Amino acid sequence: MSDNINDPSRRRALKVGAALGMGLAAPSLIYTRNAWAANFRNDPTKAKTVMLGFNVPQTGPYADEGLDELRAYKLVVKHLNGEGDGGMMKTFKPSKLKGNGILGKKVTYVTGDAQTKADAARASAKRMIEKDGVIMFTGGSSSAVAVAAQSLAQEMGVVFMVGLSHSNDTTMKDRRRYGFRHFFNAYMSGQALAPILAAELGTDRRAYHLTADYTWGWTQEESLKNATEKLGWKTVAAVRTPLGAGDFSQYITPAVNSGADVLFLNHYGKDMVNSLTQAVQFGLRDKMVNGKRFEIVVPLYSELMVQGAGAAAKGILGTANWHWNLPNEGTKAFTQSFVKEYGFPPSQAAQTCYAQTLLYANACEVAGTFYPPEVIKVLEGYKFDGLGNGPTEYRAGDHQCMKDCLVVRGALHPTGKYDLLEVVKVVPRSQIEYPASMGGGELGPYIV
Repeated sequence: MSDNINDPSRRRALKVGAALGMGLAAPSLIYTRNAWAANFRNDPTKAKTVMLGFNVPQTGPYADEGLDELRAYKLVVKHLNGEGDGGMMKTFKPSKLKGNGILGKKVTYVTGDAQTKADAARASAKRMIEKDGVIMFTGGSSSAVAVAAQSLAQEMGVVFMVGLSHSNDTTMKDRRRYGFRHFFNAYMSGQALAPILAAELGTDRRAYHLTADYTWGWTQEESLKNATEKLGWKTVAAVRTPLGAGDFSQYITPAVNSGADVLFLNHYGKDMVNSLTQAVQFGLRDKMVNGKRFEIVVPLYSELMVQGAGAAAKGILGTANWHWNLPNEGTKAFTQSFVKEYGFPPSQAAQTCYAQTLLYANACEVAGTFYPPEVIKVLEGYKFDGLGNGPTEYRAGDHQCMKDCLVVRGALHPTGKYDLLEVVKVVPRSQIEYPASMGGGELGPYIV
């Protein structure tokens, strides 16, 4: 139990002690962890194992990211249970993880297919909670999925550790007490990327946006428009495209004839691979418009997308949450473990989901209980390092991880099959941070 007099658990214990006529030292003698936590949903206290739910898109346009997330989840379960080389458990600090499961209970798991669809993801998560008895669920590669799953978590009082979600809304207007996001967001991408675009492409540019028509695309478009227009760029048009469109030729042709000299592809997964490949095939990168070479920007990159796009991605700027060849110890440890297990380096989706599971498990160890309100209180304001992103804070006000982010470029001269992105700049947290109140929204109550 914490020695902090303001800690809620400590205050409860002091009240018990006062009622019994004891002094300040007495609560440590009579207080029992978890005494307040009777009858919470899927309490594993009396079980030998603890069940987690991994809800990822195994089909649909973001399936590549989902399958890599699932690889990471399986790997982190091994490490939590004391199997393998331990990965980032060796570099994560401060940490109370011991490699003997969570609170001494072996970690087991169930999986689901979120299908990159909010309704399907919510139904899968609900099944995990009600039928499989998960104490925490995690995953997803779509912000629409994240928002829906987070809402369900709040309703059912089960912690949701968000997987891949980049929409501002996830930790702004749609934030929830029972949801936590490790991944960065669209506002951060805009603040990090715009100065690099201005420095490399100039401040007199005309932009055309093709945007995935859901919460992530909307907030990324808005964030990039705001950030670039402040530096002098003009937005010619912004056109919405359906998720999973496949053929983007009907959207690219108007962009060519619009008078714009920069095309923003606010797409992800297979959609980005298709739209970027088709834009290059249309010869956009060979055109001169307004006396300038036409440029393409992919604001949110992933290693898996660059593998799919191949040579079309060379030299194209974007942002990323993490990359497997960063020179820090956490990244090295995780990449080594992942390569040993699967034969190729991990994506940022994999790193995010691995980190989220460790963070939840450690919060349980610190709290000394699986009781969600106490686990949540550990995560709120938690500062840590060693998970590959440098010093990081889970901000209490919005449950958004605040850390540095990366501006990256498709490698011009790749040295290997997986060496397809190069880091242009590690952008410090101070450049991309914003008030926790921005975007509105309320976390809501603890469910007790």
